[in-house]
Amino acid sequence: MTTGILADDPVVMTTSAAMVNGGIHSFVKAVSLELKNGIRINVVSSGLVEDSLEKYESYFPGHNPIPMNKVINGYVKSVEGKGTGEIIRMYDNC
Repeated sequence: MTTGILADDPVVMTTSAAMVNGGIHSFVKAVSLELKNGIRINVVSSGLVEDSLEKYESYFPGHNPIPMNKVINGYVKSVEGKGTGEIIRMYDNC
């Protein structure tokens, strides 16, 4: 699954997105306890990605953009790793 930094650091005019992101985080943690037969679930939560900096920078004042390859590595960890119920945060700080 995919969410974003708004679950941990909402900004102005993002109430509904922050709520959805946080809800998905809670869902992944809870449902992972109930999944059977080796089924796993994780969520990759990205910060502001460098590739979208020009379009979204004004919405995220003071946030440090992250390279796309870091986000990709989050998905690799989610799919190829052994963890389940993880929120894989791909941002260093808000």
